[in-house]
Amino acid sequence: MNIVSPSMRRPFTVLVFVAAIILGSLLALRETPRDIFPTLGIPTIYVAQPYGGMDPSQMEGFLANYYEYHFLYITGIEHVESRNIQGISLMKLFFSASVRPRFLAVFTASMISFFSGVFLSDTER
Repeated sequence: MNIVSPSMRRPFTVLVFVAAIILGSLLALRETPRDIFPTLGIPTIYVAQPYGGMDPSQMEGFLANYYEYHFLYITGIEHVESRNIQGISLMKLFFSASVRPRFLAVFTASMISFFSGVFLSDTER
């Protein structure tokens, strides 16, 4: 297939195709930062509490509910999400954007070490 001869017969068609490709690529570049890389201003902290020998429903009742209830007392917290799988409870803490991240990490770590005294000795710290 010879590309040169049809482009020599119809130069304006080739010019329109090239302009369309350039315009489409510029529009794609302009929209990409909003689609792929959104601006995130919500500080989050993940807490993982392992505990062997319990199924997820027991983990939720024994560990996650206790943690979620007491995490709500941390200053600046918006909400808590948790997932319980075999042997581990994962909690995601969402904070307001106005709270300092250094304060969040220190205060959350101190709350977790305080909670650990309530549970059995099998829970890992």
